[in-house]
Amino acid sequence: MIMERKRMDCPALPPGWKKEEVIRKSGLSAGKSDVYYYSPTGKKFRSKPQLARYLGNTVDLACFDFRTGKMMPSKLQKNKQRLRNDNFSLSKGKPDLNTALPIRQTASIFKQPVTKVVNHPSNKVKTDPQRATEQPRQLFWEKRLKGLRSSDVTEEVLKTMELPKGLQSVGPDMSDETLLSAIASALHMSSAPITGQTSTAAEKNPAIWLNTSQPLCKAFIVTDEDIRDSLNAEDDTETRSPARLPKQKGPTHRFIPLYPIASTKAFLFH
Repeated sequence: MIMERKRMDCPALPPGWKKEEVIRKSGLSAGKSDVYYYSPTGKKFRSKPQLARYLGNTVDLACFDFRTGKMMPSKLQKNKQRLRNDNFSLSKGKPDLNTALPIRQTASIFKQPVTKVVNHPSNKVKTDPQRATEQPRQLFWEKRLKGLRSSDVTEEVLKTMELPKGLQSVGPDMSDETLLSAIASALHMSSAPITGQTSTAAEKNPAIWLNTSQPLCKAFIVTDEDIRDSLNAEDDTETRSPARLPKQKGPTHRFIPLYPIASTKAFLFH
């Protein structure tokens, strides 16, 4: 195939850019031409998207005509006008000014009227309240609570509460501080009993068998002895003399023991 090549400067692009037009002289596509552009370093570009990706924000190619190599403001105005018309037509819609009652279209040649009922007692849309209120949960969202510590008015970090030995974390890289924050969040955000991960498969692969409605801890059992110890610890805290209490720089904080005040079946935290 015989081709004729013409290379020239492109004033619409930065200095050093060349435009090449290849005209076909023979074959079925004789007379047609292909346009290419060359950067100052010699890189070849075959289309306008390639050129736009290479130049980035340095040159605005919105009104650049790839075939002629010139900036054509009229082309940009046409694109804006077409986009404006499309947005206007979509937002406006097709008006329906007919206020007459609809006519049932049947196979009969006679048009039959339709009775319009607006106050029917059972004319209500049934919805599933559980489906409407249920929100998707992110897996291992408790890990975002890692590293968060509370402080007093003097900006001193408060000592973290110690978890009971019966509470053990489940999941990758779960610390006691993160588990404590997760349990506190579950107490405030959910009214369901806190039982932990009751499935034994969650310990093998928590990414698949994890129950997102429960904290990342193993299933635990609360005995009557745990409840008595919790009550005794709370009574000891209340009966201590104020003179023996250590002086606090900030406001005093009273921690409720992290043990269930309920039956062993309910697993409810106080």
